[in-house]
Amino acid sequence: MPHHEEKPNFSAPSGIHDFAALLFDMDGTIIDSTDAIVKYWHALGREIGVPGEQILETSHGRRTIDVLGLLAPQKANWDFVCKAEGQVPIQYGKDAVEVPGSRSLLEKLEAAGAQWAIVTSGTRPLVTGWLDVMKLAHPQYLVTAEEVKNGKPDPACYRLGAKRLGLNDGSDAEASSGRKISPNDVLVLEDAPAGVRAGKAAGYRVVALATTHAIEKLREAGADWIVQDMRSVTLSQYDQKSGKTSIEIRNALVA
Repeated sequence: MPHHEEKPNFSAPSGIHDFAALLFDMDGTIIDSTDAIVKYWHALGREIGVPGEQILETSHGRRTIDVLGLLAPQKANWDFVCKAEGQVPIQYGKDAVEVPGSRSLLEKLEAAGAQWAIVTSGTRPLVTGWLDVMKLAHPQYLVTAEEVKNGKPDPACYRLGAKRLGLNDGSDAEASSGRKISPNDVLVLEDAPAGVRAGKAAGYRVVALATTHAIEKLREAGADWIVQDMRSVTLSQYDQKSGKTSIEIRNALVA
């Protein structure tokens, strides 16, 4: 008899959880620019003499500079990468769509004054370009590819995001400033296994969106919750006095 895979069961009971901050990945989490990125890598592949399909096998969720470091080291510099990525929203702006629920969540967090930031493997020109083209809320703080030595799954980018929001999660032995929190007080929202691993390595809790990768890969990476898209993640309330953001997570994958 043929083997049938069980259909994923996204019906876990809803729960409300308090966080000091939310840290969002960008592509696959807030927007889906897959079609644009495919065109970008094919064009870049022609420039460096590597088939686009070969690049795309390993590029998702990784920084362009890390991909080029392996395939075309002569191009692996920030001037080249920032210029190349900055052209993506301009040239392929119509090829991106928002992940369902992301616009509403960001707007509500921003209106409430909640603590949130974007932590991405893209460069600043790429991220700000997409936020402008898509007319999405701009966070006060961004952590982008060119600001950390190592990309995801290294946790440094997410730790920097928390630090920029004025939080001290105890990971920096020298840090004396910032509101002291438990790592559990930070929520990371991701779609790529490398990003989930980065969030978990930082000690944070992670919601994984099953928008771009196999559920099993997200589970293996250690996600605390797996949801279909951002419609499952909503702002319940923000308490200005305590600085706590209450988030409701609905219809997560039943473990």
